[in-house]
Amino acid sequence: MKKILAPIDFSPATAHVLEAATSLAADLDAEITLFHSIQPPTVTSDYGLAMENVQEIVAVSEKTAQRQLEHSLRMLSDRGIKAHSESAAGSAVNAIVSKAADMDASYIVMGSHGHTALYDLLVGSTTHGVLKDSPCPVVIVPPHKDS
Repeated sequence: MKKILAPIDFSPATAHVLEAATSLAADLDAEITLFHSIQPPTVTSDYGLAMENVQEIVAVSEKTAQRQLEHSLRMLSDRGIKAHSESAAGSAVNAIVSKAADMDASYIVMGSHGHTALYDLLVGSTTHGVLKDSPCPVVIVPPHKDS
């Protein structure tokens, strides 16, 4: 069975990524793995955050992500698509590329833009990094004019 990895970040682009992944899965009789990488906070000053605060922020992010992933899974299930979800903390590029390799993904379906331009400037483009290191073809979903 073909396997599609769909990294999602819950930005406005997520709905379009899910639609593209759903369409591809239906055409290929494939299953989808929804994947969310939980980014630890980016510290941009010498003051930083206390480790306890970082752990709390990540824990809250994990709970929020799980609720949103469950909602997306119900939507896919309602459309007859076999899917499951996973999340991991850390660098999005490394997590996505590793997950794709581990699951022997046939395709990665992801948005061309997710977070804000400022985030991409500070952290770097996730899509660019995945394209560079992906073990499989990457389907890039462009932003829609209404996003």
